[in-house]
Amino acid sequence: MDILCHPMYLAPVSLYAHLYAGNRLLMECETPFTKQTYRNRTVIAAENGALSLTIPVVHDKGSKQPLRDVRISDHGNWRHLHWNALTSAYKKSPFFDYYADDFRPFYEKKIEYLVDFNMQLHSTVCSLLGLERETLFFTGEASTNTTDLRRMADPANGTPDGYTPLKYYQVFERRNGFLPDLSIADLLFNMGPEGLIVLRDSWKKQ
Repeated sequence: MDILCHPMYLAPVSLYAHLYAGNRLLMECETPFTKQTYRNRTVIAAENGALSLTIPVVHDKGSKQPLRDVRISDHGNWRHLHWNALTSAYKKSPFFDYYADDFRPFYEKKIEYLVDFNMQLHSTVCSLLGLERETLFFTGEASTNTTDLRRMADPANGTPDGYTPLKYYQVFERRNGFLPDLSIADLLFNMGPEGLIVLRDSWKKQ
């Protein structure tokens, strides 16, 4: 089974649960970019609840710019703000110190295109999880052997079918309750290599 989606910024856990059960990941980058989606936004568990982190982009006025052409903006010192938010949210998590050096460079160096940033970060996450899958860029029509998850880039569409959130340890659970289907960074910092078991068992519970 192939998994088809858009490159997303530290995508929700549900994508990686599907990827666990899949063979290849197909990334579609031709769709026009739209605001307020996981293409440039991720959601983490902060002290006061769910917190959205959004990467600012350079807007091409008057045209529907394909995702592959979207450039990252330096507006608002976002790299510094995002890294501080991640550090504040997960510094007390069991595995933040183990993985901080893998994530920090993404918030120090400049990567011009959003797709490149998302894909490189995704590759790092998969490597840390032990979830390497062949990843290809996709154009054309999805085959019958493909699970099309492109709709999940829009948070308004909710959690995709075929995924049952599995509760795992979160730093602020006593304060905020368990927050399901957050950024994959939440699972990784809290569970480390055992995050792979959470992804596996999300499918076992169906």
